[in-house]
Amino acid sequence: MARPTMAQDIERRIKELILERGLGPGDPLPTEAELMELFSAGRVSVREALKALQAMNVVEIRRGFGTFVGSLSLSPFAEGLAFRAAVRHRQGEPGLLELMKVREALETGLVGAVTAGVPAGDLAVLRGLVATMESEAAQGGRVARATDRAFHLALYASLDNHLLSEVLDAFWAAMDRVREDVDDGHQDPAVTCAQHHEIVEAVAAADGVRAVRAMRTHFDGIRGRLDPQSVSA
Repeated sequence: MARPTMAQDIERRIKELILERGLGPGDPLPTEAELMELFSAGRVSVREALKALQAMNVVEIRRGFGTFVGSLSLSPFAEGLAFRAAVRHRQGEPGLLELMKVREALETGLVGAVTAGVPAGDLAVLRGLVATMESEAAQGGRVARATDRAFHLALYASLDNHLLSEVLDAFWAAMDRVREDVDDGHQDPAVTCAQHHEIVEAVAAADGVRAVRAMRTHFDGIRGRLDPQSVSA
């Protein structure tokens, strides 16, 4: 294994500093000069480390104001997934289908837990989003991806797991990014609305088996467009 560079070592130490000081997003970090002194490192190595951490949303460099703990969002993870899938697709490999299968595994594995006790407010939000889908389908002939995305995020809100929400959204964002370059077709909007309506009603009925079945049916439609051979198999 290659020995880490000075900049990579500083990256590690800055992350350790954030943990040791109990810092969170938006909190100020030591100045560049202070980091140089703290780590006995040169300006070039410190700047290289900070730029690498900024690319991962670990730090945020605000010109003229200083360096702060970043948002720690998973957007670089999503972008990496999207780029990987796009490269594989252009090589004739099922990159987008692989992303879809991971999302399906996550959502079908979680939707049953949602049925254990979804708040009335969450159900109202979900039903409102289905109504929006129906309106979009009637007016434009297509359900907006943003509405579909909002539905799937709202569906798991009752689990109160911020990391889960970010991971699910990262996979969604990655799929959406690749689909801008790949024409995967579009499902009949009436079918899309009906599938989401069935998911909501299964959750409202606290029927875990029905909810999982409804979610699998939803993903079957996506799979059929990405991999037509799977439908005829």
